[in-house]
Amino acid sequence: MEKIRERLKFGNKVGDVKLRRRKSQLYSKEDECPLNNGLLRTRVVLFSVAFRLINCLLVQTSFVPDEYWQSLEVSHRMVFNYGYLTWEWKAGIRGFSFPLFFASIYKILHFINYDTVHLLIWLPRIIQALLAAFADVKFFFLIRTLESRDVAKWTFFCHLCSWFTWYCCTRNMTNSAETTITCLALFYFPLPGSKTHNSKKYLTLVALAVVVRPTALIVWFPLLMYHFWQEHNKLRLITHNYIPIGTLAVVISTVIDCLFYEKWTMVQFNFLKFNVLHGVAGFYGSHPWHWYFTQGFAVIIGPHLPFFLHGCSLAYKRHKILLAPVVWTIVVYSFLPHKEFRFIYPVLPFCMLFCGISLAKLKTRRRPAAFLLLVTNLVPALYTGLIHQRGTLDVMSHIQKLCDVSIVSALPQPDVLFLMPCHSTPYYSHVHCPLKMRFLECPPDLGEEGYVDEAERFYDDPLHWLRTSFPYKSSLPTHLILFDVLEKEISVFLQGNNFVRTAVIFHTHFPEGRVGGSIFIYERH
Repeated sequence: MEKIRERLKFGNKVGDVKLRRRKSQLYSKEDECPLNNGLLRTRVVLFSVAFRLINCLLVQTSFVPDEYWQSLEVSHRMVFNYGYLTWEWKAGIRGFSFPLFFASIYKILHFINYDTVHLLIWLPRIIQALLAAFADVKFFFLIRTLESRDVAKWTFFCHLCSWFTWYCCTRNMTNSAETTITCLALFYFPLPGSKTHNSKKYLTLVALAVVVRPTALIVWFPLLMYHFWQEHNKLRLITHNYIPIGTLAVVISTVIDCLFYEKWTMVQFNFLKFNVLHGVAGFYGSHPWHWYFTQGFAVIIGPHLPFFLHGCSLAYKRHKILLAPVVWTIVVYSFLPHKEFRFIYPVLPFCMLFCGISLAKLKTRRRPAAFLLLVTNLVPALYTGLIHQRGTLDVMSHIQKLCDVSIVSALPQPDVLFLMPCHSTPYYSHVHCPLKMRFLECPPDLGEEGYVDEAERFYDDPLHWLRTSFPYKSSLPTHLILFDVLEKEISVFLQGNNFVRTAVIFHTHFPEGRVGGSIFIYERH
């Protein structure tokens, strides 16, 4: 009887294996059907494009100064010959390749006489959204080659409903471009089981990511080492791929930088020298070493965190090559004093695969879990995209109206002074007329003894700074832009010089330090 039972059990196992094999054969035949693949690709492309365009339109807030001051502001100056370049461009630690992309868009608009301020603001963001949609599509089909259709579907769902991706991916900052290019490069990377790998394509995209933002090399270092270790012909990989593509990228980017700096400039070397060797980045704030582990990573991955941890426990061995860049990047950035959420944004797509594996494994509980994930991401996505920190963009619409005043010569020419933490708002790229504007500058200490930047001198004693900067009424600006927290401290100056509040603009529900909840516009009468 025991032998009969063992045979029956063995027969059942064999039957189960045959059934699973038969199902996998049916699925593979279905996946290989050109008609099905074509329809699926069309649907994914159309959905991704529509989704990212809506994403773009529903992000109307500011995040960090770099999304304007290191991209659109520089592009505006390149094309229209006026705009402000921050100290980084004077020190040669920023490359012109990234703003050159937007400058080409501006040049086309200028050439066809369609360079309106709205197009200058929104067209670069729409193009960024389309590039993000293209990366979404590539990411989906990459997962399709690595995992089952079910896992690919839920991974794509997790990726699209990520609140931080929604918040960042359509912004014109180098971190967004780096993440988009990383997704595209990952599609061609020789991952185990991938059918789309192409060494030259992925290395070209990695080189482009490094040109856009040199720190992209941190994310890609473990993957490059893995490729080198797995490659049979290592010498050929180095001589035919690594060296030629890397050299070509450095040469092209250096030529572009030398042309626009009008002198010999090696941006990658300067970036390393200032930020690592001289520690200039620490001037903009520092955090404890554990910040990414205790706060940073948890915030950007948000409600996905339990699914990510669950997915790691399920597929750690199978996809450890995708988990390695996540851990490596967080560890490396933890050694640097200056830390920001956006620095580790490029590893977020890597995490989504593990979240998708987790949801697919939940079976009967996956739909309630997916609904909870969607809702808990939707709230922060919409709040941060539509409400939080929108005042610094809205105020530029008010200032842009002064361009019409400047055309009428009978009226006094507008003169705008921003009494805010430096780089709080965009600048000429969001006004698009040569108004007289000034803000409190804050370049870092580059070795000058007893150096204190202008913004710090102002906030140490605002009244004294205003009285010494404008000793005569004829030298006063016509408009002052300030956060509400500063109003009481300079009220004597405002009243004594006939400044009247003309607008109150909401900024945030969470004022902090020198950044208030509202922005006031004062006009001199």
